[in-house]
Amino acid sequence: MQPMPLSLRTTPADGPLWWIHKRRLAMLLPPALVTLLIACTSVPLPPWTPANAPATSAPGGAETSKPPPPVAVETFPVAPPATFGPPTAPANQPAPYSEAVAARFAAPSVSYSTPGLQSGRIAFTSQSEIQAWLRDQAASASRSGIKAAVLPFGKSQRGETLEALVLTRGSATDPAALMATGRPTVLLIGQQHGDEPAGSEALLVIARELAQGLLQATLERINVVIVARANPDGADQNQRGTTGGLDMNRDHLLLNTPEAQALAALTRDYLPTVVVNAHEYSPVNLFLEKFGAVQKFDALLQYATNANTSEFLTKAAEEWYRRPLLAALKGQGLTTEWYYTTSSDLADRKVSMGDLRPDSGRNVGGLKNAVSLLVQSRGTGLGRLHIQRRVHTHVTALSSVLASTAQRAVELSQLRPYIDKAISAQACKGEAIVQAAPTEAQYDLVMLDPVSGTDKAVTVDWDSALALRSLKTRARPCGYWLSAASSTAVERLRLHGVKVLRITEPGSLLGDSYREISRSEGERQDGREPVPGASPIVLAQVSLTRSVVDVARGSYYVPLNQPLGNLVLAALEPDTQSSYFANRILDGLQSTVRVMVEPNLKLEELL
Repeated sequence: MQPMPLSLRTTPADGPLWWIHKRRLAMLLPPALVTLLIACTSVPLPPWTPANAPATSAPGGAETSKPPPPVAVETFPVAPPATFGPPTAPANQPAPYSEAVAARFAAPSVSYSTPGLQSGRIAFTSQSEIQAWLRDQAASASRSGIKAAVLPFGKSQRGETLEALVLTRGSATDPAALMATGRPTVLLIGQQHGDEPAGSEALLVIARELAQGLLQATLERINVVIVARANPDGADQNQRGTTGGLDMNRDHLLLNTPEAQALAALTRDYLPTVVVNAHEYSPVNLFLEKFGAVQKFDALLQYATNANTSEFLTKAAEEWYRRPLLAALKGQGLTTEWYYTTSSDLADRKVSMGDLRPDSGRNVGGLKNAVSLLVQSRGTGLGRLHIQRRVHTHVTALSSVLASTAQRAVELSQLRPYIDKAISAQACKGEAIVQAAPTEAQYDLVMLDPVSGTDKAVTVDWDSALALRSLKTRARPCGYWLSAASSTAVERLRLHGVKVLRITEPGSLLGDSYREISRSEGERQDGREPVPGASPIVLAQVSLTRSVVDVARGSYYVPLNQPLGNLVLAALEPDTQSSYFANRILDGLQSTVRVMVEPNLKLEELL
């Protein structure tokens, strides 16, 4: 079924307050009148700009037109006092900047109450407290007629149970029941980096408000899955990476960590339409050393920017989500900018938007055809400084995303199947981008003077991820043949939800084999830095040789006529830093052949 044209059927995202008003109306007015009033709030937005239209943004992607008017976001009530476990973390360090800077980040008018935000508390919420909190919310939601359950979905490297809270108005909380509702599912993920606690604390607030508070009414149109803490080992040790030192947020394609494997399986099973990753960023450190300035913004935002992400997803992320997010945050007096980072080289003054490579949660989410969003509050390295404001930033942003999804539920339920079908239809046709690069520009980035706390505009060299340059393209194959020895790669692909077929009788196919021209070792890059904890990778230059290839029984065929075809490309084209070959999940170039004509083979699907 074709979706209604997105350029013709759009409605504004009015922010979390829209659903709050709906809930209050429901208590005061007859249901038929409530439905009528809500329907009357839909007004068309201007159509999306065609892909070939001239750009209307500043070099870094900042809009030159006036932003939409602020949307009021109601704050949440403070939960009743509770008794929690003793603090276990070391005392908070002093502020890394002047009182004048600190004064720019006043506490919000609301005071959030979670185990880790109690007055006098030193430690943030512990893993056992998160587990108890999620069970309390599931019980409260169930008393309100909501289907709710805490789902164990994996183990951390140290053996901690990873859990998700599932909330729905469907008949049950299993994936099939959520799919049967016909409603979009939102997956909210916190604390992939253990030293970024604000997102986790905010997700506890969101869980409570969905289960028994002001966001409960959104469940009339959406399902929600909450992973409050994806990296419990890192949180316990107050470190960015997992126990093994790997950055799990750069492991969403390779799946080397048990935490990333568990999230991949959860995503495969629940097929979220929208995924939000809640992170924090460091406002001092490198920026203070390089530019003599402190970072200003309460929230840095970005959506999936991999070159093979569907254009329709990018448009939906911008029009339906980021713009309402800007309005919601501004309505709360919170400042925003695109997500950006810089290298540790003090002579390098370049600032880059989030990376294009298909390994972060944000970009892999886009390759799985979900609207995939990143929200970063300012907080890494600040301990408990400004913690209420940091949590308020995430609560405001996440509430906006939930409200936008509820408001766009019908369009989103049509968009995902349309994109799945369109990507499947691309097999054997046209070209695919194997490698891309950002567009270089200059950008006036607003920072803060570290002494006076006043705004300080700094002109920087800026890598924009909003306009990509294609560096390497290849004809899109029909699929990939993998040798029988490629079982690890097959397991990882299947964890993602990729359909893999086993060849049951010997045969032949027409394909392009890879021939190595040169090889060296290197480091995987995260934007402008090596990925923490990553092993050295194989950097190969290759050429293609077309021939008839004999294939053995027990080897594999991975077709591209499936919704995750673009993710398969990212994993199996060998000469990129994120590929399974470069990261030694595949033994060698002889393990893979690009299949250029639909094969006539005896095949069986792996179950």
